[in-house]
Amino acid sequence: MNLVPLIELSRGGTPECLHLGAVAVVNTRGQLLAQAGDPHWLTFSRSTLKALQALPFMEAGGAAQFGFGPQQLAMLCASHNGEDMHVAQTQTMLEKTGLTYKALRCGCHVPGLFTLLDQAPPAGLQFDERHNNCSGKHAGFLAYCVQHGLSLDDYIDPGHPLQQAIRRDVARAVGMDANDFKMGLDGCSAPNYALPLDRLAYGYARLASGARDAEFGQSFAALSEAMTAHPDLVSGTKRNDLAFMQAGRGDWVSKVGADGVQVVGSTSRGEAFAIKVIDGNKPALFAASVEVMDQLGWLDEAQRAELAAWRAPTLVNARGLTVGARRPVFQLQRPV
Repeated sequence: MNLVPLIELSRGGTPECLHLGAVAVVNTRGQLLAQAGDPHWLTFSRSTLKALQALPFMEAGGAAQFGFGPQQLAMLCASHNGEDMHVAQTQTMLEKTGLTYKALRCGCHVPGLFTLLDQAPPAGLQFDERHNNCSGKHAGFLAYCVQHGLSLDDYIDPGHPLQQAIRRDVARAVGMDANDFKMGLDGCSAPNYALPLDRLAYGYARLASGARDAEFGQSFAALSEAMTAHPDLVSGTKRNDLAFMQAGRGDWVSKVGADGVQVVGSTSRGEAFAIKVIDGNKPALFAASVEVMDQLGWLDEAQRAELAAWRAPTLVNARGLTVGARRPVFQLQRPV
């Protein structure tokens, strides 16, 4: 693996941690514009795939058939906190398709509002599959099955017609042969695909371009506009995708995935970058993503200030003492 140092942590002036990874920057024509490390590095897309997994539903007119508005479309792409607003939207999606939360096959976990933000859940908290961070995606899966008269119990099986349609459309979106995909199961039990970073970035450059895309324009426009209009539904309180898309002022389509992957597309530029930090460290991932945007010239002074906390350049301990520093140690390279 051709990985490069992306973020270094030091304590007392002495290097302590080094986070390695790779970055690929691609335009809507699939051209590699810049890189750090191996831009073709194969990595699981994790939740960055969600907007592309929604393509069969969108292309079949599912949003119009079931009356899914922008808020529900944002939930198709969400890795949410399980806050009340997220549960309410998932419930609305299920009701529009005539189902209950018991049809969801995503599993049940403590809402991310507590686990992701390192907060203790209140005593007696009750939660179900609607609180799962992928419940919106799964509600969309079920809607597609209802629309096409497909079986519901096994909709996450890789051989199910829904998952075959997803595999087909994801391949089209990223410019690959579906037979070349490496598959694994995601945390929510749905099939997930490992993609070269540049192919994942290409898919998001197209997603961010919206209606300008010749193949998926209508679907990409609806999904990307829903994400940028409702970033709180895509992620939630104090989450990175919310902060990035707010700072992007409608221009950036951002989606983070588990274990150190993130993709951000710029609508106005027709570009996107995909980044993977090999050890999955989130602060390093977010710091590196902001640095990529800065090196690409995406940030003005206001945005640089707004995203300063996500660089987290200063390490502070429990007493509020400054004990170290976090800094980027990479430089994007233009292909020869």
